[in-house]
Amino acid sequence: MTISLLYMLDKTSSPSVSANALLEQFQSSRQYSCDLIKNLTAEDCQSQSMEDASPAKWHLAHVTWFYEVMVLKPFEENFAFWNPAFAVLFNSYYNGIGDKHPRTQRGLLTRPALSEVLEWRKNIEDRVKKLLKKNSSPDLLWLIQVGINHEQQHQELLLTDIHHLFSQNSLFPAYALQSNAVSSKDTPCQWLAGVSGLVEIGFDKAAFHFDNEEPVHMALNPIHSMANRLVSNAEWLQFMQDGGYQNFQWWLDAGWAWLQANQISAPLYWNIKTEAQLSRFSLDGNSALDMHAPVANISYFEADAFARWASQNIPNLSGARLPTEFEWEAFAKSHLAQSTDLFGKVWQWTSSNYNPYPGYRPWAGAAGEYNGKFMVNQMVIRGSSAYTPAGHSRASYRNFFPTHARWQMTGLRLAKDGL
Repeated sequence: MTISLLYMLDKTSSPSVSANALLEQFQSSRQYSCDLIKNLTAEDCQSQSMEDASPAKWHLAHVTWFYEVMVLKPFEENFAFWNPAFAVLFNSYYNGIGDKHPRTQRGLLTRPALSEVLEWRKNIEDRVKKLLKKNSSPDLLWLIQVGINHEQQHQELLLTDIHHLFSQNSLFPAYALQSNAVSSKDTPCQWLAGVSGLVEIGFDKAAFHFDNEEPVHMALNPIHSMANRLVSNAEWLQFMQDGGYQNFQWWLDAGWAWLQANQISAPLYWNIKTEAQLSRFSLDGNSALDMHAPVANISYFEADAFARWASQNIPNLSGARLPTEFEWEAFAKSHLAQSTDLFGKVWQWTSSNYNPYPGYRPWAGAAGEYNGKFMVNQMVIRGSSAYTPAGHSRASYRNFFPTHARWQMTGLRLAKDGL
């Protein structure tokens, strides 16, 4: 495979950091991934709790596969695979690269052992560092930036997938590497004026960003307001106590069908024995439900239903709805958004379908499969969560999931028309 088949250098792929700075970022990122499994057993790293999740071992291997296939193969002299079979085992969705092991069967990959995956990681890291020290071409630097950001995404996925895995265990084990609890405070919900009129959307700085954040364009926001904080567990409990999960009038038809088919009656990880015994399972284990903390692990269907219910049942939330991604981004870029929990707690559902921006072009070659081909049947979420690695958040960042997904740390912020 030639370099030109992998990607094409253009303004999107122009590197934004020096080779030395990138080397430090690369080493830090690789170390953080290994830090995330320090308190996990080999059995923890092997297991796959559902089709949407992947084993921790697979995450560690896949991000290593990325560097081997996307970076070393086109740039390293006398390149040779550590094990050619890994090119299939740890390919995720890159059809242009070759065959893939079925996603639903990643938990069956008892071989290679975790110890070999870690040995492979070390080999690939050493080779990338050696390559970077003698080759600082823009093409290589850009691909390593992609690799670092790609690994950061999988670091978050590793945590969400371990969270789900441990929730299936009646021992309710605590992950306990560090506290991932979301701090809470009793802040009254108030409306702040949103940024209305023509607003600039997208990333326009000389720094790394994904292709789905381009090109910069103008969007028209109606006159609207944004909530000063995220929806809390206490407010969600109100919704539940009022029969929110039993009343079809709040739900989209597809959402109601999903609700009935899966017998959903509360956010994921809530444990309800009695109203006096409410708990939630997190990476810190099972603990009493913090009423002031933002609600988390809800689907788009649930977020939309809550907004409809709140609009008619909470006086100061009259007219509530989900914001569009353009309202959210303009608000996040404004001074109005200070101290409003936009980042670092929960991702926030928007009412926007995940579509390409006007004039969008995916990255060329194999890297073009990164985002563009998923622009259908997905909803945009904005912000970041307590599981998102430091430095991976920005106002223009576009994450996306299908309407039923809720094993991610997803919550909501309300908007409304008018002031």
